[in-house]
Amino acid sequence: MLFSSIVFVGCFLPAVIFVYYALLRNRRRLQNYFLLFASLAFYSWGEPWFVFVMAFSIIGNWYLGLLVYKHRENKPTAKTIIVFMLIFNLTIIFIFKYLMFTITNINLLTGSSLTVPRILLPIGISFFTFQAISYVIDLYRGKGIVQRNLLNVGLYISFFPQLVAGPIIRYETISDQIMGRKETFDDFSLGVCRFIAGLGKKVLLANSFAVIADKSFAVSQVGDLSVSFAWLGAIAYTLQIYFDFSGYSDMAIGLGRMFGFRYPENFNYPYISKSASEFWRRWHISLGAWFRDYIYFPLGGSRVDSKLRLIFNLFVVWLLTGLWHGANWTFICWGLLYFIFISIEKVTGFEKRAIPAVLKHIYILLLAVIGWVLFRSNSIADAAEYLRVMFGFSGKPWIDANAIVYFQENMFYFLFGFIFSTPIAKTLLKKSEQVSKGKAAINTLYVTIFTAMLLIAISYLVKGTHNPFIYFNF
Repeated sequence: MLFSSIVFVGCFLPAVIFVYYALLRNRRRLQNYFLLFASLAFYSWGEPWFVFVMAFSIIGNWYLGLLVYKHRENKPTAKTIIVFMLIFNLTIIFIFKYLMFTITNINLLTGSSLTVPRILLPIGISFFTFQAISYVIDLYRGKGIVQRNLLNVGLYISFFPQLVAGPIIRYETISDQIMGRKETFDDFSLGVCRFIAGLGKKVLLANSFAVIADKSFAVSQVGDLSVSFAWLGAIAYTLQIYFDFSGYSDMAIGLGRMFGFRYPENFNYPYISKSASEFWRRWHISLGAWFRDYIYFPLGGSRVDSKLRLIFNLFVVWLLTGLWHGANWTFICWGLLYFIFISIEKVTGFEKRAIPAVLKHIYILLLAVIGWVLFRSNSIADAAEYLRVMFGFSGKPWIDANAIVYFQENMFYFLFGFIFSTPIAKTLLKKSEQVSKGKAAINTLYVTIFTAMLLIAISYLVKGTHNPFIYFNF
């Protein structure tokens, strides 16, 4: 089920809110059980059998959490349990996400003809598996209270706002909120506004950019792509993936707030960055923090004796980051692309060098656009051909009718995309609050803007516009 769907906005969410607040108010245990039931129903929408994969993960990690908590003082035993937990979770994700890829590549490399099974990918398996791992490791580290109630563990792993596309919520962040959260009218109102803002990002901007990006990459497949349309499509995808994923994160954070959960931010205007390292401190913050705390720091992080060791640590993190996003060489190469540039930045001290800010900004925008072309392409060969056209090495025309028509029809979307992918709008709102003589006018403006955004977004959904969610695949 998509957040940006009439079923969710018009039926599922109002029903959950009504039961939670009207029928189960002040009955925390029953509220949690109901949210777990609603989350499993949300997840099973469309592909009901996927819920059994999640249930298996929940039960296994609940039991392993009890074991590691029981033996936390006995470090050798606790470490053995952690190793078994990692094998358990990584086996699940390997079978469903990487087995077909692995067998296919074994066949290509060895010339064998092993049967490649057709395995459907459970939606969001990378997200809920990482949360499950976080639960057991945080208990091992003494962060958070063990949940002896299986259903509470189930709620942490499967809660529908962040279930299928994050943000990745660490157990230590939310352990006290499972039973001890407090709902207020102000929090609920802020949550509603945040959800509407995310819905607007997704439906009004990301979906519009998706049409342009899909067209340009489709045209590239038949060899009719011009240089200008290649750039237009690549920029459209750069904006699409930002508004798609940050919009989903906004909706998830807003939904959590509506039920008393406080989730950390997942994006902080990544396209204003001036280095690849800064970009990844601003993009998908929860994933970066997960790899930092559970992979990079245990390997030694940047506090190591040699630059070779630092480069090795970065290589492991970025190889895994690429693999996390999907079983395709394009994702692996995309991760290694960032490994190369971040390693160069770390070794040379790039962020501290006195290079004009505008040049740093141009550098990271070019890197991001090139990286997203690789990320979006079906194969390395497709990405290479698209980039050849972009940089004028293919003999293709510089401009064509597609570039002119799609730019003219969508110039205002690009304008709003550039504005809202930077802090410009946020800064203007803060200044308007400062110069306003009273809060009444600002509050009226907020209500008008959010009401209009909601109505326009719903009208787009009713019309059945193109409505993919990129990160559902991960």
